[in-house]
Amino acid sequence: MSEPAGTGVETVGLPERTLWQRLSGVSTLWIGIVLILLYIGFSIWKPDAFPTRFTLQTLLIETSVLLVLSIGMTFVIITAGIDLSVGMVLIFAGVIASKTMEWLSPGGDATHAGWGIIAIGFVVSLAGGGLWGLINGVLVARAKIPPLIVTLGSFGAALGAAQLITGGVDTRTVPESLRNSLGFGTLLGGIPDLVLVALVVTLFGAWLLHTTRFGRYTYAIGSSAEAARRSGIGVTRHLVLVYLMTGLLSGLAGFMNLAYFGTTTIAGHGTDNLDAIAGVVIGGTSLFGGVGSVVGTVIGVFIPSVLRKGFVIAGVPVFWQPIAVSLVLVAAVWFDQNRRKSREK
Repeated sequence: MSEPAGTGVETVGLPERTLWQRLSGVSTLWIGIVLILLYIGFSIWKPDAFPTRFTLQTLLIETSVLLVLSIGMTFVIITAGIDLSVGMVLIFAGVIASKTMEWLSPGGDATHAGWGIIAIGFVVSLAGGGLWGLINGVLVARAKIPPLIVTLGSFGAALGAAQLITGGVDTRTVPESLRNSLGFGTLLGGIPDLVLVALVVTLFGAWLLHTTRFGRYTYAIGSSAEAARRSGIGVTRHLVLVYLMTGLLSGLAGFMNLAYFGTTTIAGHGTDNLDAIAGVVIGGTSLFGGVGSVVGTVIGVFIPSVLRKGFVIAGVPVFWQPIAVSLVLVAAVWFDQNRRKSREK
């Protein structure tokens, strides 16, 4: 019996694949080449500003939060689902974490809060994100409401709850210890702490998706939920866990965002959900489910980031940035559709 689609395992006895099928089977390689060419292109265009350690470091830091969101989104999309709420859940998690730390601090000022209070804020951030993920999962898997509708509702509800808690005003009393460590700290020879956290999440996501039963079930459900159910997989339970994990990662991203910016940035994440989806799809994960990889997501997330950073350094008007990203996204979806058609022949 063949492995679930997207696992990269070849099966014996299948007809020889066409050239298009062979090319589409290595889509991660091609998007990797695109990323390298973009980096080389901007380096040639602006050799004094783009290929520098400072630019690379800021590029990695600015992409870290989005990458954490995108790892969870990868699992959701592989199951043929979608989560439009991740950006607003990020905001909600950051808000309740900051308000909790304020509440526990003398005089309501968390600027000089110790690590005990910071640890509680971290747990609250994860719990807040996990709560929304659990709600999404239950409504999608048990109530059978389309994920687009469920997560669109969560998008508005999470943002509204954050605004109610803060009165629509950003919280700015973030502990200095948190900002100086996770926000701006470095380890292992100058690697930013935020980048290391994103790296750990990425490695865990790759291990979970590509080497465990949980990952195999994720691919199987995305390929055919009914076939997975008939083979004995607890589809309902698994989908709840996938959305729960995505919520937890959104909570982690919210805490990382709080540490870096030193504020809840309520108005700053309106497109995070679309950016995460774009990165995952550009990275080769199929919107139809059953196909995808964490490595592809990493590359896919960095392609728009390199485009934006390169345009800023080159002085290209900001209005061209979403156009370029949109063109790359449409090309990725077109490639995915052709890959899917060739597989079905």
